[in-house]
Amino acid sequence: MQSRPLGRTGRSVSPVGLGTWQFGGDWGPVSEQDAAAVMDASVEAGVTLFDTADVYGDGRSEQLIGSWRAANPDVPLTIATKMGRRAEQVPSNYVAANFREWVDRCRRNLRQDTLDLVQLHCPPTEVFADDAVYDALDALVADGSVAAYGVSVETADQALTAIARPGVASVQIILNAFRLKPLDRVLPAAREAGVAVLARVPLASGLLSGRYTADTTFPEQDHRNYNRHGEAFDQGETFSGIDFEDGVRAAQAFAASLPDGVSVPQAAIAWVIAQDGVTAAIPGARNPEQARSNAGAGSLREVPGLDRTVHDLYDEWFRSSVHDRW
Repeated sequence: MQSRPLGRTGRSVSPVGLGTWQFGGDWGPVSEQDAAAVMDASVEAGVTLFDTADVYGDGRSEQLIGSWRAANPDVPLTIATKMGRRAEQVPSNYVAANFREWVDRCRRNLRQDTLDLVQLHCPPTEVFADDAVYDALDALVADGSVAAYGVSVETADQALTAIARPGVASVQIILNAFRLKPLDRVLPAAREAGVAVLARVPLASGLLSGRYTADTTFPEQDHRNYNRHGEAFDQGETFSGIDFEDGVRAAQAFAASLPDGVSVPQAAIAWVIAQDGVTAAIPGARNPEQARSNAGAGSLREVPGLDRTVHDLYDEWFRSSVHDRW
Protein backbone atom coordinates (compact mmCIF):
# COMPACT_ATOMS: atom_id res chain seq x y z
CA MET A 1 0.00 0.00 0.00
CA GLN A 2 1.15 3.50 -0.75
CA SER A 3 1.31 5.83 2.25
CA ARG A 4 -0.62 9.06 2.69
CA PRO A 5 0.20 12.12 4.82
CA LEU A 6 -1.49 12.05 8.23
CA GLY A 7 -2.66 15.64 8.19
CA ARG A 8 -0.42 18.09 10.01
CA THR A 9 1.53 15.45 11.92
CA GLY A 10 4.45 15.06 9.54
CA ARG A 11 3.77 11.32 9.49
CA SER A 12 2.57 9.08 6.70
CA VAL A 13 0.26 6.09 7.16
CA SER A 14 -1.27 3.32 5.10
CA PRO A 15 -4.70 4.08 3.59
CA VAL A 16 -6.08 1.01 5.36
CA GLY A 17 -5.42 0.94 9.09
CA LEU A 18 -6.56 -1.38 11.85
CA GLY A 19 -9.35 -0.41 14.21
CA THR A 20 -9.09 -2.20 17.57
CA TRP A 21 -12.40 -1.61 19.34
CA GLN A 22 -12.92 -5.37 19.09
CA PHE A 23 -9.86 -6.02 21.30
CA GLY A 24 -11.82 -4.55 24.19
CA GLY A 25 -14.61 -7.15 24.00
CA ASP A 26 -17.54 -5.06 22.73
CA TRP A 27 -17.76 -7.31 19.68
CA GLY A 28 -17.48 -10.51 21.69
CA PRO A 29 -14.39 -11.97 23.35
CA VAL A 30 -10.98 -11.75 21.65
CA SER A 31 -8.04 -13.56 23.26
CA GLU A 32 -4.58 -12.02 23.63
CA GLN A 33 -3.28 -14.57 21.13
CA ASP A 34 -5.95 -13.72 18.58
CA ALA A 35 -5.33 -9.98 19.00
CA ALA A 36 -1.60 -10.48 18.47
CA ALA A 37 -2.27 -12.59 15.38
CA VAL A 38 -4.49 -9.86 13.94
CA MET A 39 -1.78 -7.24 14.51
CA ASP A 40 0.86 -9.51 12.98
CA ALA A 41 -1.25 -10.14 9.89
CA SER A 42 -2.14 -6.47 9.49
CA VAL A 43 1.46 -5.31 9.60
CA GLU A 44 2.60 -8.11 7.29
CA ALA A 45 -0.04 -6.88 4.81
CA GLY A 46 1.29 -3.31 4.91
CA VAL A 47 -0.81 -1.64 7.62
CA THR A 48 1.06 1.12 9.48
CA LEU A 49 -1.81 2.70 11.48
CA PHE A 50 -3.54 1.24 14.55
CA ASP A 51 -6.49 3.06 16.11
CA THR A 52 -7.58 2.41 19.70
CA ALA A 53 -9.13 4.18 22.72
CA ASP A 54 -8.78 4.26 26.47
CA VAL A 55 -12.37 3.02 26.86
CA TYR A 56 -12.02 -0.13 24.73
CA GLY A 57 -12.12 -2.81 27.37
CA ASP A 58 -11.25 -0.07 29.90
CA GLY A 59 -7.72 0.02 28.52
CA ARG A 60 -7.35 -3.59 27.39
CA SER A 61 -7.07 -2.68 23.72
CA GLU A 62 -4.33 -0.15 24.45
CA GLN A 63 -2.50 -2.64 26.67
CA LEU A 64 -2.58 -5.35 24.00
CA ILE A 65 -1.19 -2.90 21.46
CA GLY A 66 1.44 -1.73 23.92
CA SER A 67 2.58 -5.29 24.51
CA TRP A 68 2.69 -6.03 20.80
CA ARG A 69 4.62 -2.81 20.14
CA ALA A 70 7.15 -3.65 22.82
CA ALA A 71 7.75 -7.02 21.17
CA ASN A 72 8.05 -5.39 17.71
CA PRO A 73 9.90 -2.13 18.35
CA ASP A 74 11.35 -1.77 14.86
CA VAL A 75 8.06 -1.99 12.95
CA PRO A 76 7.08 1.39 11.44
CA LEU A 77 3.76 2.14 13.10
CA THR A 78 1.56 5.06 14.10
CA ILE A 79 -0.74 4.45 17.06
CA ALA A 80 -3.76 6.72 17.37
CA THR A 81 -5.67 6.54 20.62
CA LYS A 82 -8.70 8.36 21.99
CA MET A 83 -9.60 9.72 25.40
CA GLY A 84 -12.58 11.02 27.31
CA ARG A 85 -15.30 8.37 27.17
CA ARG A 86 -14.39 6.83 30.52
CA ALA A 87 -15.70 9.95 32.24
CA GLU A 88 -19.24 11.32 32.43
CA GLN A 89 -20.04 13.01 29.13
CA VAL A 90 -20.41 16.60 30.34
CA PRO A 91 -18.44 19.60 29.06
CA SER A 92 -17.06 20.38 32.52
CA ASN A 93 -14.98 17.19 32.43
CA TYR A 94 -13.00 18.33 29.38
CA VAL A 95 -10.37 20.34 31.23
CA ALA A 96 -6.58 20.37 31.40
CA ALA A 97 -6.26 18.38 34.64
CA ASN A 98 -8.38 15.55 33.28
CA PHE A 99 -6.56 15.61 29.95
CA ARG A 100 -3.30 15.15 31.83
CA GLU A 101 -4.69 12.20 33.80
CA TRP A 102 -6.19 10.57 30.73
CA VAL A 103 -3.09 11.03 28.58
CA ASP A 104 -0.79 9.66 31.27
CA ARG A 105 -2.96 6.55 31.56
CA CYS A 106 -2.85 6.08 27.78
CA ARG A 107 0.93 6.49 27.83
CA ARG A 108 1.24 3.77 30.45
CA ASN A 109 -1.12 1.41 28.64
CA LEU A 110 0.62 1.91 25.31
CA ARG A 111 4.12 2.04 26.81
CA GLN A 112 4.83 5.28 24.97
CA ASP A 113 6.50 8.35 26.43
CA THR A 114 4.93 10.45 23.68
CA LEU A 115 1.62 9.45 22.14
CA ASP A 116 1.68 9.60 18.34
CA LEU A 117 -1.86 10.94 18.08
CA VAL A 118 -4.50 11.41 20.76
CA GLN A 119 -8.10 12.18 19.83
CA LEU A 120 -10.94 13.54 21.92
CA HIS A 121 -13.43 10.67 21.83
CA CYS A 122 -16.78 12.03 20.64
CA PRO A 123 -17.22 14.59 23.43
CA PRO A 124 -20.32 16.76 23.90
CA THR A 125 -20.87 19.29 21.12
CA GLU A 126 -20.01 22.26 23.35
CA VAL A 127 -16.46 20.97 23.78
CA PHE A 128 -15.59 21.50 20.12
CA ALA A 129 -16.03 25.29 20.40
CA ASP A 130 -14.21 25.76 23.73
CA ASP A 131 -10.92 27.68 23.38
CA ALA A 132 -9.65 26.31 26.70
CA VAL A 133 -9.92 22.75 25.38
CA TYR A 134 -7.52 23.47 22.53
CA ASP A 135 -5.20 25.43 24.82
CA ALA A 136 -4.97 22.37 27.07
CA LEU A 137 -4.29 20.08 24.11
CA ASP A 138 -1.63 22.47 22.80
CA ALA A 139 0.05 22.32 26.22
CA LEU A 140 0.27 18.52 25.99
CA VAL A 141 2.02 18.85 22.64
CA ALA A 142 4.35 21.50 24.04
CA ASP A 143 5.47 19.32 26.95
CA GLY A 144 6.00 16.26 24.75
CA SER A 145 3.21 14.11 26.14
CA VAL A 146 1.58 13.90 22.72
CA ALA A 147 3.01 14.50 19.27
CA ALA A 148 -0.32 15.58 17.78
CA TYR A 149 -4.00 15.71 18.58
CA GLY A 150 -7.28 15.33 16.77
CA VAL A 151 -10.94 14.66 17.41
CA SER A 152 -13.39 11.84 16.89
CA VAL A 153 -16.86 13.14 16.11
CA GLU A 154 -20.44 11.99 15.74
CA THR A 155 -21.68 14.75 13.44
CA ALA A 156 -20.50 16.65 10.40
CA ASP A 157 -21.03 19.96 12.19
CA GLN A 158 -18.71 18.88 15.00
CA ALA A 159 -16.09 17.95 12.42
CA LEU A 160 -16.33 21.32 10.71
CA THR A 161 -15.90 23.17 14.01
CA ALA A 162 -12.76 21.16 14.80
CA ILE A 163 -11.25 21.46 11.33
CA ALA A 164 -11.23 25.25 11.72
CA ARG A 165 -8.81 24.97 14.67
CA PRO A 166 -5.15 25.32 13.63
CA GLY A 167 -3.86 22.68 16.06
CA VAL A 168 -6.22 19.89 15.00
CA ALA A 169 -4.31 17.30 12.97
CA SER A 170 -7.09 14.82 12.31
CA VAL A 171 -10.81 14.21 12.38
CA GLN A 172 -12.27 10.74 12.77
CA ILE A 173 -15.81 10.31 11.48
CA ILE A 174 -18.17 7.55 10.39
CA LEU A 175 -17.97 7.24 6.61
CA ASN A 176 -19.04 4.24 4.60
CA ALA A 177 -21.25 3.28 1.67
CA PHE A 178 -24.31 3.69 3.91
CA ARG A 179 -23.25 7.02 5.54
CA LEU A 180 -22.34 9.61 2.92
CA LYS A 181 -22.91 12.96 4.62
CA PRO A 182 -19.17 13.66 5.21
CA LEU A 183 -18.76 13.87 1.43
CA ASP A 184 -20.83 17.07 1.34
CA ARG A 185 -18.73 19.45 3.44
CA VAL A 186 -16.35 17.61 5.79
CA LEU A 187 -14.00 16.14 3.20
CA PRO A 188 -13.68 19.39 1.22
CA ALA A 189 -13.02 21.39 4.39
CA ALA A 190 -10.44 18.89 5.62
CA ARG A 191 -8.64 18.90 2.27
CA GLU A 192 -8.43 22.69 2.27
CA ALA A 193 -7.16 22.82 5.85
CA GLY A 194 -4.67 19.95 5.53
CA VAL A 195 -6.47 17.93 8.21
CA ALA A 196 -6.41 14.12 8.06
CA VAL A 197 -9.70 12.24 7.90
CA LEU A 198 -9.89 8.80 9.48
CA ALA A 199 -12.99 6.97 8.30
CA ARG A 200 -14.30 4.70 11.02
CA VAL A 201 -16.99 2.00 10.74
CA PRO A 202 -16.15 1.57 7.03
CA LEU A 203 -18.02 -1.75 6.93
CA ALA A 204 -21.11 -0.44 8.78
CA SER A 205 -20.49 -2.72 11.78
CA GLY A 206 -20.15 -5.72 9.49
CA LEU A 207 -23.18 -5.15 7.27
CA LEU A 208 -20.76 -4.60 4.39
CA SER A 209 -18.95 -7.83 5.11
CA GLY A 210 -21.53 -9.56 2.94
CA ARG A 211 -22.08 -12.27 5.57
CA TYR A 212 -25.28 -11.17 7.33
CA THR A 213 -28.88 -12.09 6.73
CA ALA A 214 -32.02 -10.76 8.39
CA ASP A 215 -31.81 -13.73 10.79
CA THR A 216 -28.23 -13.08 11.93
CA THR A 217 -27.93 -12.71 15.72
CA PHE A 218 -25.11 -11.38 17.89
CA PRO A 219 -23.81 -12.29 21.37
CA GLU A 220 -25.27 -10.57 24.39
CA GLN A 221 -22.05 -8.60 25.03
CA ASP A 222 -21.79 -7.43 21.40
CA HIS A 223 -22.86 -3.81 20.83
CA ARG A 224 -24.67 -4.95 17.67
CA ASN A 225 -27.06 -6.62 20.08
CA TYR A 226 -27.26 -4.22 23.03
CA ASN A 227 -26.92 -0.85 21.24
CA ARG A 228 -28.92 -1.39 18.08
CA HIS A 229 -31.27 1.46 18.97
CA GLY A 230 -28.78 3.60 20.90
CA GLU A 231 -29.46 2.10 24.31
CA ALA A 232 -25.83 2.35 25.51
CA PHE A 233 -24.23 5.09 23.36
CA ASP A 234 -24.84 6.96 20.12
CA GLN A 235 -26.96 4.84 17.80
CA GLY A 236 -24.86 5.91 14.83
CA GLU A 237 -21.95 3.80 16.08
CA THR A 238 -23.90 0.55 15.57
CA PHE A 239 -24.73 -0.37 11.97
CA SER A 240 -24.15 3.33 11.22
CA GLY A 241 -27.54 4.09 12.74
CA ILE A 242 -29.51 2.41 9.96
CA ASP A 243 -32.20 -0.24 10.26
CA PHE A 244 -30.53 -3.66 10.32
CA GLU A 245 -32.87 -5.37 7.88
CA ASP A 246 -32.65 -2.45 5.43
CA GLY A 247 -28.89 -2.67 5.73
CA VAL A 248 -28.91 -6.37 4.93
CA ARG A 249 -30.99 -5.80 1.81
CA ALA A 250 -28.83 -2.91 0.65
CA ALA A 251 -25.68 -4.94 1.28
CA GLN A 252 -27.08 -7.73 -0.85
CA ALA A 253 -27.68 -5.26 -3.68
CA PHE A 254 -24.17 -3.88 -3.19
CA ALA A 255 -22.74 -7.40 -3.46
CA ALA A 256 -24.77 -8.18 -6.58
CA SER A 257 -23.27 -5.14 -8.32
CA LEU A 258 -19.68 -6.34 -7.96
CA PRO A 259 -17.77 -8.22 -10.64
CA ASP A 260 -16.53 -11.74 -10.03
CA GLY A 261 -13.45 -11.91 -7.85
CA VAL A 262 -14.15 -8.71 -5.88
CA SER A 263 -15.26 -9.28 -2.30
CA VAL A 264 -17.88 -7.14 -0.61
CA PRO A 265 -15.68 -5.89 2.28
CA GLN A 266 -12.73 -5.10 0.03
CA ALA A 267 -14.94 -3.14 -2.37
CA ALA A 268 -16.57 -1.26 0.53
CA ILE A 269 -13.21 -0.27 2.05
CA ALA A 270 -11.72 0.56 -1.35
CA TRP A 271 -14.65 2.89 -2.05
CA VAL A 272 -14.04 4.74 1.22
CA ILE A 273 -10.32 5.28 0.69
CA ALA A 274 -10.95 6.40 -2.90
CA GLN A 275 -12.86 9.46 -1.64
CA ASP A 276 -10.82 12.62 -2.10
CA GLY A 277 -9.82 13.83 1.36
CA VAL A 278 -9.87 10.48 3.17
CA THR A 279 -6.51 9.64 4.73
CA ALA A 280 -7.32 6.14 5.93
CA ALA A 281 -10.14 3.77 6.74
CA ILE A 282 -9.83 1.88 10.01
CA PRO A 283 -11.79 -1.38 9.79
CA GLY A 284 -11.60 -3.84 12.65
CA ALA A 285 -10.66 -7.49 12.35
CA ARG A 286 -11.21 -10.43 14.66
CA ASN A 287 -8.87 -12.87 12.92
CA PRO A 288 -5.86 -12.78 10.59
CA GLU A 289 -7.93 -13.66 7.54
CA GLN A 290 -10.13 -10.60 8.02
CA ALA A 291 -7.07 -8.43 8.65
CA ARG A 292 -5.41 -9.55 5.42
CA SER A 293 -8.63 -9.13 3.45
CA ASN A 294 -9.15 -5.61 4.77
CA ALA A 295 -5.59 -4.61 3.97
CA GLY A 296 -6.01 -5.97 0.46
CA ALA A 297 -8.48 -3.19 -0.25
CA GLY A 298 -5.51 -0.84 -0.31
CA SER A 299 -4.37 -2.29 -3.62
CA LEU A 300 -7.76 -3.05 -5.18
CA ARG A 301 -8.15 -1.54 -8.62
CA GLU A 302 -11.09 0.72 -9.36
CA VAL A 303 -14.38 -1.15 -9.64
CA PRO A 304 -16.36 0.28 -12.59
CA GLY A 305 -19.71 1.71 -11.59
CA LEU A 306 -19.15 1.27 -7.86
CA ASP A 307 -19.47 4.93 -6.94
CA ARG A 308 -22.76 5.24 -8.80
CA THR A 309 -24.05 2.10 -7.08
CA VAL A 310 -23.15 3.49 -3.66
CA HIS A 311 -24.98 6.75 -4.25
CA ASP A 312 -28.01 5.05 -5.73
CA LEU A 313 -28.31 2.64 -2.79
CA TYR A 314 -27.87 5.48 -0.31
CA ASP A 315 -30.59 7.53 -1.94
CA GLU A 316 -32.94 4.55 -2.07
CA TRP A 317 -32.42 3.09 1.40
CA PHE A 318 -30.80 5.53 3.82
CA ARG A 319 -30.69 9.22 2.91
CA SER A 320 -34.08 10.02 4.38
CA SER A 321 -33.37 8.28 7.69
CA VAL A 322 -29.73 9.20 8.46
CA HIS A 323 -28.51 12.13 6.41
CA ASP A 324 -29.91 14.85 8.63
CA ARG A 325 -29.13 13.09 11.92
CA TRP A 326 -25.36 13.06 11.85
